[in-house]
Amino acid sequence: MISARRGDEAAPEIQFWGNAVAKSVDPGVEITVEFDADSNTFVVRLIKNSRVLIFRLSTSQVHTDGRESECERMLKRKIEDLWNLI
Repeated sequence: MISARRGDEAAPEIQFWGNAVAKSVDPGVEITVEFDADSNTFVVRLIKNSRVLIFRLSTSQVHTDGRESECERMLKRKIEDLWNLI
């Protein structure tokens, strides 16, 4: 579980977690997270220089025990995708 908080209250915790993971892979990547109530998902932006990659994490990924490693693998894969953007 990345965060026990719900909605907008969880976004800062997810962002802190995401930045810690990102810095271990690439210190130049910044992450922002916001909650989208319409889709009930967290919008994650990976930013490096002029490149931006946006993806979503579901509330079940964020709030379910045992899924943190799955989210970490996804985040690392998305960082690699960011490197490959032209």
